[in-house]
Parts: sequence; C-alpha cells; structure tokens
Amino acid sequence: MKEVTATGQTIEEAVESALAQLNTTKERTELRVIDEGKKGFLGIFGARPAIVNMKVKFDPIEEAKQFLQDITAKMGIDAEIETKQDGRVVEIYFSGEKMALLIGKRGQTLNSLQYLTQLVVNRHGEQFITIMLNAEDYRERRKETLEDLAQKMASKAIRTKRSVKLEPMPSFERKIIHAALMKNNQVKTHSEGSEPSRYLVINPANGRKNL
Repeated sequence: MKEVTATGQTIEEAVESALAQLNTTKERTELRVIDEGKKGFLGIFGARPAIVNMKVKFDPIEEAKQFLQDITAKMGIDAEIETKQDGRVVEIYFSGEKMALLIGKRGQTLNSLQYLTQLVVNRHGEQFITIMLNAEDYRERRKETLEDLAQKMASKAIRTKRSVKLEPMPSFERKIIHAALMKNNQVKTHSEGSEPSRYLVINPANGRKNL
C-alpha cells in the first residue's frame, strides 16, 4: 500500500505535495495530519511546516488491474483489461493479440495468473475476494469441454465398473465435473491429492474402485 509523508507551509500545500507524489486523487486516499504547522511571527520567526501522512486506500480491483498490466507487459502482451464485480467475485476479461500465449496449454498460464492475482488482492483485504480471469471466452469453451469429458469418463466408469482418475485441475474446474455428474445416480465423484495436484475421481455406484 503506497504511503508518503509530506510537508508544506499549510496543510493544503502538504496535501497537494502528497497527492503529487502518490499520483492519485484525494478521494482515493486516507489522510492523517501529523502537525498542523505554525506561521510564526511575521511569517518567519518560529514558523513550523505542516506535516501530513497520506496513503492510498486499498482498492482490490485497481490492485488486480495494475498487477496484471505489469505482468502482461513483461510477457510482451498488449492486452485490454475489463473488470466486472458481483459481490465478492471479480471477473477480469482480457482482449487483444497473443491471447493464446496468455491462456497457455489447457489454460495453465491463465490459471496461474488467476491464482497469483487472488493472492495479491487478498493480502490486505478483510473480506476474501474470488478472482476469475478469462480471455477470448476460454472459460466458456473450457466448461463445455469439461462437461463433455465428465460424461465420457462417467460412461467409462459404468462400462468397466472401475474408478476413473482425471488429470489434476484447479478446484473451480473440478466443481464443473462434480456439477455435471451430480444427477447421474450411476456414478459418484470425489477429489483426492493435495493442491496443486489435486484430481477428481469418478466411481461407479456399483463396482470396484480400483484405478
């Protein structure tokens, strides 16, 4: 969190100096007056400058955007970033060129950025905020792929009467599999392992559970 201590002949001047150093507006800051200052006799003798401490209020969305802008710039990606907040969930959408590089193989780069961004925005916040990154509707396409995978692997588990282990995936992707098979009474699902290698297992309702 950015913070500065500034001085001036008056509190107003000290505040202006602090805002200039922080490169922000007064509405986005918290102000603490350390010393109101003193004009002194004839404005010279015994004069004391005003001192203020000013820090930028923590804004999780702005923090996330700044973090992602820095990261994408270092990756050589010129991306436009749009945000949408719904309660404690913040969706961040990327558009521009080189989106495939940003997404990565099976969304691994996008998922890693999402995890890191969530750590950044929650380090100072009192309420946990969930970050969801998306680019070129990847999340929607990935959801369809996972739902198709869920049905195919469920059919395999039923046919072979053996448990089927899926590849490791983030919790929000495992939830998609769970939800897709929730109404299928021929199989049961559960997760095993530790993050980030936690994976989902599809068990036949009646059959062996050997992987």
